[in-house]
Amino acid sequence: MSGRTAPVPPLAGDLGPSGGSNQVRVRAYNERLVMSHVRRQGELSKAEIARRSGLSAQTVTVIMRALEADGLLIRGAPTRGKVGQPSTPMRLNPDAAYSFGVKIGRRSAELAVMDFVGQVRLQVRRIYPYPMPDDIVSFIVDGIAELEARLTPEQRERIAGIGIATPFELWNWAEEVGAPQADMDRWRGVDLQREVTQRVAHPVFLQNDATSACAAELVFGLGQRYPDFLYLFIGSFIGGGVVLNSALFSGRTGTAGAIGPLPVQRRDGKTVQLLKIASIFVLENHLRARGIDPKPLWYSPDEWIDFGEPLEIWIQDTAAALAQAVVAAASIIDFSAAVIDGGFPAWVRRRVVAATRAALDGHDLQGVIMPEILEGEAGSHARTIGAASLPLFARYLLDQNVLFKEPT
Repeated sequence: MSGRTAPVPPLAGDLGPSGGSNQVRVRAYNERLVMSHVRRQGELSKAEIARRSGLSAQTVTVIMRALEADGLLIRGAPTRGKVGQPSTPMRLNPDAAYSFGVKIGRRSAELAVMDFVGQVRLQVRRIYPYPMPDDIVSFIVDGIAELEARLTPEQRERIAGIGIATPFELWNWAEEVGAPQADMDRWRGVDLQREVTQRVAHPVFLQNDATSACAAELVFGLGQRYPDFLYLFIGSFIGGGVVLNSALFSGRTGTAGAIGPLPVQRRDGKTVQLLKIASIFVLENHLRARGIDPKPLWYSPDEWIDFGEPLEIWIQDTAAALAQAVVAAASIIDFSAAVIDGGFPAWVRRRVVAATRAALDGHDLQGVIMPEILEGEAGSHARTIGAASLPLFARYLLDQNVLFKEPT
């Protein structure tokens, strides 16, 4: 399994080196352009699409008729202006296409069916002590068969592909997840994308889990209103992403925003990596130390119980570390927001965000323009949603909001 994201290839319809493009490719490009504008705004009239896209009114009319005939766009309620005929806005048809999204975590895996507008329709989940390659591949293949059996024949025909969100270099986390190094070393050399592709009938896309979560926030959450933000997702380990000018910034090696190694100080003044404090596995260790069964942490990210004092200690420690990370990031890039989310319920997220805002009061912020500290909107399933978006964007949409690579 590769630890890097491949360069993004040209989308269908992009001008090649010669600067030319045949009519079929131009049409594909323009259709993606129209659907992408509609996706961003929710719904748009033909006149608005023409204005935003720069296409002629006649071209937009032809494209929208074709997209409506194919079931990709549907009509909204007509709106009447002060003069002229009523305007009929168009929006994406939620049932136009579906995709599978897979999240592979250090303690659990999740597989979901998502529709064309980002709503999860079906999902299955599995927990484990630690992930193993054969078990993960079996979970994906068997889970897809299970969920496809629950779809109608028409829905199955509209599946665009499978997106997988996974931590890269899983073999490096043996100690933290409590796994034998020999077991985790079995991930070395595993090409997960290829292994799944050989067993399913759909194209398969692969992306880092934190990057996928950030993409979900960008496309379906606060990214609609904040063009630049630092993203922090607290899972088994904390990860993140950087969004600049409404696009994911991956950096030279594809690891930009991998905020886990950022040095921060803990309560005793010792400097450690951020992931040693602001990660759910740390909460798991707190619970074990007090004789509390930590398994409920992994049953469902939306159904935690309140563990009382150990949870509050973890929240305060996490917030103190996040505050340091945000100040460091804001000192380098003028982010409009720092978005915090994680694999936990909304009530935990609210407490983490509130504690992070409070922790910032103890910092010397002279010369630092602080971003807004906000709760993520994609939620605990952000990694799964981000993964499921990869096939949809690869096939239907023209956006720089999501990094994806073509299936091999």
